[in-house]
Amino acid sequence: MALNRVRTALLALVAGLALLASPACAGSIRIKDLVSFDGVRGNDLVGHGLVVGLNGTGDGLRNAPFTEEIMTNILERLGVNVSGEQFRPRNVAAVLVTGVLPPFARAGSRIDVTVSAIGDAKSLQGGTLIMTPLNAADGQIYAVAQGTILAGGAAAEGDAARVVQGVPTAGIIPAGARVEREVDFDFAALDTLRLALRDPDFTTAMRIESAINAAYGRPVARMLDAGTVRIDLATARAPSPAHVIGQVENLRVAPEARARVVVDQASGTIVMGADVRISRVAVSQGNLTLRINETPAVVQPNPFAEGETIVVPRTDVGIEEEPGIGLAEIAEGTSLSDVVSGLNALGVSPRDMIDILKTVKAAGALHADLEVR
Repeated sequence: MALNRVRTALLALVAGLALLASPACAGSIRIKDLVSFDGVRGNDLVGHGLVVGLNGTGDGLRNAPFTEEIMTNILERLGVNVSGEQFRPRNVAAVLVTGVLPPFARAGSRIDVTVSAIGDAKSLQGGTLIMTPLNAADGQIYAVAQGTILAGGAAAEGDAARVVQGVPTAGIIPAGARVEREVDFDFAALDTLRLALRDPDFTTAMRIESAINAAYGRPVARMLDAGTVRIDLATARAPSPAHVIGQVENLRVAPEARARVVVDQASGTIVMGADVRISRVAVSQGNLTLRINETPAVVQPNPFAEGETIVVPRTDVGIEEEPGIGLAEIAEGTSLSDVVSGLNALGVSPRDMIDILKTVKAAGALHADLEVR
């Protein structure tokens, strides 16, 4: 009996490892990570306000007159008459407040906001944002922000020098805005639900359609194009669209992506997909360095002699050719990862490798989209 139990456990373990190693399971991604659901989206909010309580790092009101106007309006709303008064505080700053109203946000819930200086304030650290209404694209107020700012940078200065680390003129207020108005959208009244692929692809859209239809056992999903899959809610026979999303978003699909090589010239980073291939091609690369050295000489007349001091130019020019890779032939169907590994073994720098990839692409031997940033 004990031997049978051990044998059964080993068979179950082998079956489980085989399932994890299968392509459908290893490369499968949840549908919720591949698509955006129609109607389930956020809305951008923006507003302008005033930050107070700064330690002398606020706006210079002579250079930012709008700060004085905002401060005057706030004080007058609080019953303080400052008309005609001349005040120049350095502990206030005008800011723009931005945030995103998440989908299905209800009145009373809180959201994070970002605060950024729009004047010549040096730092927002330790400041407090005064009650600021946040508007959407339709001009309506959907949230009100207020609270203490958490700035991510640091600044220090003396009489003759100043040092800044990070960006002290911008910060966040976690849960700093309260939702006051809800978006008028009747999600439960939808008859169809559209799934928009973040990376449109016909193969991926077809696999999503097949996975949804297999889960329901009937044709409830239909691929409209490379970026859209439509679900008929009447055919799905679900209590609401929310139930359909809850059933569909955790289904797993193996996405298909185009072969692509992304190159960042600033940092020398190269990122490539697994399907990138190179046709038969020969590559030769070398570095040519032009060196110019200026060493001017000053010639002066002898003591008690008539004449003037002149500068005689002296230029040393030379051309140096550094050893690179010789004529190398790449076989048919070689993966780009193998090529890059070989170039790294030869000591080719990232800059030279980027130039080689550009040239191979121009020759038509690189079968992938080359994106240079």
